[in-house]
Amino acid sequence: MNKVFLWWLITGSKGGENRAKIILELHNRPYNANKLAKKLALDYKTIRHHIDVLKENNLVKSTGETYGALYFLSDEMENVYDTFLDIWKEFKENEDK
Repeated sequence: MNKVFLWWLITGSKGGENRAKIILELHNRPYNANKLAKKLALDYKTIRHHIDVLKENNLVKSTGETYGALYFLSDEMENVYDTFLDIWKEFKENEDK
């Protein structure tokens, strides 16, 4: 995973903050889209959109049927999770300024 690409996906593109929140939650445990929407207080369709973006970029994978599918971090995302946390921390610090 390219660090520059991860920066762009989280901080440089619309919806990056929501994608980061999804990554943070999925690091703790798998969720289906409905439970994730409730947990993050986001619209189901918003969650589905961001899950699709994360899946397309091999950061999230799923198991099961579409509606009830459980989503979890891919091995690739797990491998760069510490880098992601550094990016997220810097993003949040700069957001507060």
